[in-house]
Amino acid sequence: MNEAAAHRIVVGIDGSGTARGAVRWAAREAARRGVPLRIVYADVAALPVLPEIPGVPWSHAHRTAIRAEVENRLTEAADAATEESPRLHPQTEAVPGTPGSVLIEESRSAALLVVGDRGFGGFTGLLAGSVAVAVTAHGHADTVVVRTGHDRPPGGEPGPVVVGIDGSPHTANLLDHAFRRAAEVGVPLHVVHTWHLAGISTRWMRVGPPTEEIQQGAERLLAEQLAGWGERFPDVAVHRFPVEGSPSATLLEHAAGAELVVVGARGRGGFTGMLLGSTSQALIHHSPCPVLVVRTPGR
Repeated sequence: MNEAAAHRIVVGIDGSGTARGAVRWAAREAARRGVPLRIVYADVAALPVLPEIPGVPWSHAHRTAIRAEVENRLTEAADAATEESPRLHPQTEAVPGTPGSVLIEESRSAALLVVGDRGFGGFTGLLAGSVAVAVTAHGHADTVVVRTGHDRPPGGEPGPVVVGIDGSPHTANLLDHAFRRAAEVGVPLHVVHTWHLAGISTRWMRVGPPTEEIQQGAERLLAEQLAGWGERFPDVAVHRFPVEGSPSATLLEHAAGAELVVVGARGRGGFTGMLLGSTSQALIHHSPCPVLVVRTPGR
């Protein structure tokens, strides 16, 4: 991998409105970091052996029309990127393959992969809200999923960065990404930790459940996990939220108006293990702001 590729941002498109939002977000991020932007289109019609897709005839004329349409969509995406960040000179390419396989392979040579939460349908007939889940679960780079309709207006004030932690071994990695982002954008950091009395029936208890003790334990965990970070990032205002409730509902609530939500790809459960369960999918499909999924170090 050459040095430029190692630092570039890759964004996957399909011509949908969601993809255009992802391109604009990726363009702003590439300009902010001062790195190249690569725009890729996963082109199923260019595969040597074409998959059977209901309603898609795969005639020569149909494939020729797709070739032209793909080039048009790549041009439109490049125009949107340079309109967002005029100094960018994005590279574009139609890559033979299905969206999931193409983007996972592209992630091997990217510092950051950006995708929309929907799309990859259009004229190929491929539905892939699942593509965002696939690349976040199996990709090789940190991934940002940009929700449909999310696009901060020019000059709009960014909200806080939100990070969910559970005290797993990878919490420090999540905090590093979250603090850096908050410092670079100049916004506060909201650190969220949830707890709930799972599996405990309080029906026959003579006294109430030990919520006060659990709340104090959650506060201690946050204090321990955040120790020392204030010295490293003195300009970042940190707000702690030890909350009783479900991880997905709590994070979605805090995501309203946020600049970014930061979560992990692996862990023992809760926030950093959510990518393999329903919580991650809730965030990817319902978060009102972009979601950054941080890869596990060494994976």
